[in-house]
Amino acid sequence: MPAVRDTSRLLQIQHRRGACQTRAAGNISSNDFRPGTMIEMDGAPYRVMEHLHVKPGKGAAFVRTKLKNSITSNTIDKTFRAGETVASATVEKKDSQFTYADGAEYVFMDMNTYEETRLVRDETWAKYMKEGLQVALIVWNDKVISVDVPNQLTLEVTETAPGVKGNTVSGGTKAATLETGAVIQVPLFIAQGQKIMVDTRTDAYLSKVK
Repeated sequence: MPAVRDTSRLLQIQHRRGACQTRAAGNISSNDFRPGTMIEMDGAPYRVMEHLHVKPGKGAAFVRTKLKNSITSNTIDKTFRAGETVASATVEKKDSQFTYADGAEYVFMDMNTYEETRLVRDETWAKYMKEGLQVALIVWNDKVISVDVPNQLTLEVTETAPGVKGNTVSGGTKAATLETGAVIQVPLFIAQGQKIMVDTRTDAYLSKVK
């Protein structure tokens, strides 16, 4: 493992084969928040679910966020000053594979040790689980607290209203259920059975996959 040169900054230590990745303690600016960013407040890890940078006509800019406590699953709304420094959560990421669901529990296999980990379903990540999917388990204080899904996935549309033939312009959208159970908004021309690229961080449709 390479030596950590400066623990006051955010560092990543990558183990051979990418099996494990540790993020050292440090700080992050509220301007750098993104969906999935992990921060620590009041001794607990929080995941940034939504963020909006607001610059009012008068007064200082601020960042409005929705945060999810990775231990209790409770969500809160919190506003930060633009550029405010926040403690980043010290987490470890372990490369794993989703193997199967057992009722409300989801079973993952560590790709390095082949050990199994069971997690209670959390809609944040469970809606994109597909058997064999490569993910990263997020570990905080020696406890698995969440799952990092790939930022982009190609998934099949299993249910949606009939596509509007010839309507390829942007603007109109409709609800679509994907093969994993996630429901997102897609363009009107998307039809059942087609595959699409999805941004799992924002639940946004990206493109149609041929």
